[in-house]
Amino acid sequence: MTNRTEALPGNNKKLSKRIVARWQLYLLLVLPILYLIVFSYVPMGGLVLAFKKYNAAKGIWGSQWVGLDNFRKFFSSYKSITVIKNTLTISLYSLVISFPIPIIFALLLNAMICDKYRKVIQTVTYIPYFISTVVMVGLVFQVLDSRNGLYGSLYHLMTGMPAANILADGRLFKHIYVWSGVWQTTGYSAIIYIAALTGVDQSLHEAAKIDGANRLQRMMYVDIPAILPTASIMLVLAVGNTMNLGYEKVLLMQNDLNLNYSEVISTYVYKVGLASGITNFSLSTAIGVFNSLVNFVLLTLANWVCKRLNGSGIF
Repeated sequence: MTNRTEALPGNNKKLSKRIVARWQLYLLLVLPILYLIVFSYVPMGGLVLAFKKYNAAKGIWGSQWVGLDNFRKFFSSYKSITVIKNTLTISLYSLVISFPIPIIFALLLNAMICDKYRKVIQTVTYIPYFISTVVMVGLVFQVLDSRNGLYGSLYHLMTGMPAANILADGRLFKHIYVWSGVWQTTGYSAIIYIAALTGVDQSLHEAAKIDGANRLQRMMYVDIPAILPTASIMLVLAVGNTMNLGYEKVLLMQNDLNLNYSEVISTYVYKVGLASGITNFSLSTAIGVFNSLVNFVLLTLANWVCKRLNGSGIF
C-alpha cells in the first residue's frame, strides 16, 4: 500500500519549487542564519587555540601545537579552584533563587481578580529589565552606599551609628549579585509563564469550582500542571547556562576587597585574554573550552532528568 503522506502533492514537489513558492518565509531566515554562521559557527575554528601556543606572527594555524598544556596550566594555577568555586556558588545560588520566583510571581499575578491592578504590577515589574547593566550596577551602589545611600542613611537614622560597608564585604557579593538580578529580571522572566497560563482551559477551573476547590487548590492542580512542560524546558536551559555568568555585571561590581569572592570564569578569561599586561589567548581559550564542556554536560544531564520525570525536554 502506498503511504498517504507520499501521495500528498506538497510532498512530491522538489525542494527548489517549495522554496520558490514560499520565498518570503525563506528570505526572513537569511539574516538569522547568517548571524548564526558568522557569530556561532565560524568562531568555532578558533577553539584550536586552546591546544596551541599562539604566536601572532605565525597565526592560528602556524602556531606551535602544545596539546593539553594550556589546560594543565589553568588547573595547576592557584586561581583555578577559586574561580571555579565562585562560578558554581554564584550560578547555583542564582538558579535556586531566580528560577522559581518568576513562576510564583506569574501564578500569583494570574490569580488576581482586578485586571487593572494586575496590568499595573506586570508593567512595573517588567520595566527594570530594560535598564542597562551599567546603570543597574550604579543604582545598586547608590542604594547600598554606607554613607550617602538609602541603606546607610536608614541604618544611621535607626541606630545612630555609621553603617558597615557591605559593598566591600566579599561574603555578601553573591547575595547582592543574585537579588539585584531577581529585581531586574523577575517581571520579564514571568512573561512566558503568564502566556502559558492564559492558554489553560477555563472549563478545568469551572469544573474544579463545582467540585469545591478553592483558589489555592486550583492553582496547585490546574495551573501548575499546565505550565510544568514550559518550566521544565526553561529549567534545562537555565542549567545549561550555569557556568555562563555575564562578566559585565560581575566586573562592574568587583573591587580589590571582594575579588576573592567575585572572580568568576568569565571575568578571569577576560583578564587573561585581553585586560592583563601580557595577553594569553591560548590559555583564555582553553578556559573557555572547559567552561563550555561543563555547560554541555550539565545541559545534557538536566535534559535527561526532565525527560525521565515528566517527558519534557529540548532534545
